[in-house]
Amino acid sequence: MTILEKALEARSTKVNKVETTKALKMPMDVYAKLDEIAAAGYEGLAKEDSAYFLKCFGLFDKGEDFMLRVRIPGGQLTYDEAVCIGEVAKQYGNDYIDITTRMQIELRYIQIADIAKVLNTLKKCGLSTFQTGVDNPRNIVTDPLDGIAYDCIIESMPLIKQLQDIFIENPEWISALPRKFNTAVLGSLSNSCNIFGHDCNFVLAQKEGVFGFNIYLGARVGMQAQDANTFVTAEEVPSFFQALLTVFKNYGYRDNRNKNRLIFLLNDVGIENFIEAVKKEAGLEFTSAGVTMVQSQNIALGSNKVLGRNGKFNYKIIVPSGIFSGSHMIAAAEAAKKNGDGNIRLTYDQNFYIINVPKENISDLEESYIVKEYAPYNNLYFRDMIACAGTATCSFGVIPNKPDAIEMAHFLSSEVAIKNANVRMNWSACPKGCGIHGIADIGFEGCKAKESDGTRVDGVHLFLGGKITRDAQEAHVLHKALPITEAKHHVKYLLKTYATHKLRGETYEAFDDRFLSSNYSFQALAFFTKINYVLNEKLELGLTLELEEEPKSSKREEYELFAFGLKLFKLLTGEKRFESVIGLEATKLKPRQIKRDEVSKLNPKVPTKLSEIIYDMTHENKHERAAVFSELLVALKEI
Repeated sequence: MTILEKALEARSTKVNKVETTKALKMPMDVYAKLDEIAAAGYEGLAKEDSAYFLKCFGLFDKGEDFMLRVRIPGGQLTYDEAVCIGEVAKQYGNDYIDITTRMQIELRYIQIADIAKVLNTLKKCGLSTFQTGVDNPRNIVTDPLDGIAYDCIIESMPLIKQLQDIFIENPEWISALPRKFNTAVLGSLSNSCNIFGHDCNFVLAQKEGVFGFNIYLGARVGMQAQDANTFVTAEEVPSFFQALLTVFKNYGYRDNRNKNRLIFLLNDVGIENFIEAVKKEAGLEFTSAGVTMVQSQNIALGSNKVLGRNGKFNYKIIVPSGIFSGSHMIAAAEAAKKNGDGNIRLTYDQNFYIINVPKENISDLEESYIVKEYAPYNNLYFRDMIACAGTATCSFGVIPNKPDAIEMAHFLSSEVAIKNANVRMNWSACPKGCGIHGIADIGFEGCKAKESDGTRVDGVHLFLGGKITRDAQEAHVLHKALPITEAKHHVKYLLKTYATHKLRGETYEAFDDRFLSSNYSFQALAFFTKINYVLNEKLELGLTLELEEEPKSSKREEYELFAFGLKLFKLLTGEKRFESVIGLEATKLKPRQIKRDEVSKLNPKVPTKLSEIIYDMTHENKHERAAVFSELLVALKEI
């Protein structure tokens, strides 16, 4: 018995409820009855159809209406497709559109009586909604400037079409997998589609002078993909992909839904054994990995006009939180047709490009309605922002989310204006992480929090330090359960530090590597944002504890804590906590003889509780000092 067979047998003692539901009927049987369902209304809708089968075709029952996902391979829309989506949204969906992180479209507010008409309209235009939900291969993403950017080495879209042909609208593959399956293909040097964040990732690489793809497998929320030590040529990509899907279909787990993604099988059998099974299924001997070529971030990051290798420009329009409309989609299509080649490219950060605009047409494009409508959002805090659906349209959402992201971006724009900078801020409304907050420079995960008086309010877990480099890395939790009204100030102090110390053109990710993470522990950074919130927003002292580059500093918590205490004492009193004394042998430090309320005596605006905290941080006997930042963070809540 093979390792994969043993792993499957160990996880086959029971079958989850979804698998039981899937055994009731074939998905295409439900699809064939959409006209009947539409005519009968909710009374004719079987429970299992609403709960599962309709989701295979992108239809999600929201109780009073439906959300519909439209598959947009590689995020590429023609003029006719864009107009069709816009008209459907206007006629059937309250003129509302969401642009998603899978570079596709979600229509909302579709009535059950209209679902068959909507699907038929989209299909006539060449658009499919198949396999955009539940246990299916989802929309395949790539560089939005695939094939036209200077850094594109292998055009990915022809490969994406080949991969999609394997499963799209193929009854054999509809609902056949144990769990959803996300795929990305990147033939460009820059990471413009979160390339390490999917179940299967084809990442631009070269081996012995040949360009192809290194394989990375097994990402999920909170985890980046693993290097599979496998290189495939462009010609081998479809064979590898079909074999991979087949192995996952045959050996993937079908018991615990929370542990059925590909990563759990990889962890149990080992990625080497899994790849061997894929090779056997494909009948090909794929070679070991080459050199991964993808760079840290998108080369177009921060720019809304990107020159393509054909000498034409690609104009990026920023759509805050991906909240769009059918009317605006039509306007975008018309602007693209008038000033470019009529095509639109959706991006994983919920924005879009009007592509192939001749230089002489740029001025006219910038005067178009659609560009002017979204011009106010073409700034630092909107440009690289992502936010998934919140409580208004998602049953899993804990906070409104999209409005929260927009409000914070406005706040930060007014408080911390930074030029020539890039900060990626991603928002997820719940732990499911659809806003991919884990890879953000600054990430937000929706939760409930408590104000100082105990009132429950909308809050976030605040994350810091996500990476999308070759060594992709998930962000760390900086603070848990902060009220959003407080969280915006914590972010403000991080960004003020970035504004003060960043190098010319330095992204926040690079700044975090060079300055924040190299000089300070996450515990120290958490204290830094909290103490400044207390000093300025709670006590209104107008004094800020600054971070400085500390090349000789140690990240040992007790040293950081003591150093911060000394700085706070000087900041709040104007005096030094310790004085230099010249002895016979060497210079020594002599502590001031102070009491626990000394800071409050020297500065009456400082509450006694804060004075006590600073005393505990700087006690002359190091064995009596506060040992960890966490106890100070708890104490600061009392102020």
